[in-house]
Amino acid sequence: MKIAAFAGGVGGAKLAQGLAHIVAPQDLTIVVNTGDDFEHLGLYICPDLDTVCYTLAGLANPETGWGRAGETWNTITNVEKLGGPAWFRLGDQDMATHLERTRRLKEGKPLSQITNEFCKAWGIEVTVLPMTDAPVRTVVNSDEGELAFQEYFVHRQCQPRVKGFRFDGVESAAPAPGVQEALEAVDAVVFCPSNPWVSIDPILSVVKEVNKPVFAVSPIISGKTVKGPAAKMYSELGIEPSAYAVANHYRTILKGFVLDHADAEMEKEIQDLGFATLVTNTLMNQFIDRVQLANDMLHFMRSL
Repeated sequence: MKIAAFAGGVGGAKLAQGLAHIVAPQDLTIVVNTGDDFEHLGLYICPDLDTVCYTLAGLANPETGWGRAGETWNTITNVEKLGGPAWFRLGDQDMATHLERTRRLKEGKPLSQITNEFCKAWGIEVTVLPMTDAPVRTVVNSDEGELAFQEYFVHRQCQPRVKGFRFDGVESAAPAPGVQEALEAVDAVVFCPSNPWVSIDPILSVVKEVNKPVFAVSPIISGKTVKGPAAKMYSELGIEPSAYAVANHYRTILKGFVLDHADAEMEKEIQDLGFATLVTNTLMNQFIDRVQLANDMLHFMRSL
């Protein structure tokens, strides 16, 4: 079965790793959100791409889910001593990724090519693609005005109240080379348990149309997100955060929806939206959980 997975953030990276463990490399393409990308300290930083790639390569910090395992902080500590901005914590190993990416971008290489080269260097066999090579930037409309995503997410620690989102540059952005071809070749598309508003929606704003069966995993369990501000965003937008809210968010394009055992009482209500459901364990604390969820997803998709 050929699969394209849309991913962003730690939850998306975890399921991507589970899928990569059970699906043949030539049958899996992971399309990653780049709306979070930004320039900092003169470097081009791709938080979601790096989280997905570090996780697939077995390099991610197991405690945070982002950044590198065994990281050191000498560079950013000295930047801070010199009075530079240190609110976005870049580790020394991670810094090397951004330095080399920035150098290649300045040489004129597209982000998709650089990502492919990095994946080869890290031993990642599945195809990982940025959603676009063009600059698309997520902007958060908040009660304190418009904020660049990383300003809202990291610098302000998600404290401003959310009123909406827009994706700068999306009108002129085309899917990265390989994205459209992958979507035409796959049997199904998986929306990983990533933030619907700022991880999956940016990808959909570029791809615009998915003509294959779509299956989504809820990033919200018992009204809360394991990581990230998705539940807070739903609340501030006047929507009760729940697995049902996520299913309803995607209702026009889904064929199947996966929710956690903790939300099993919502299954019938979600089915009434018009698609099939699977109730299973979606909390991926350990590697074995990631593989099990990926296996459950695969059986669910094949059954439909």
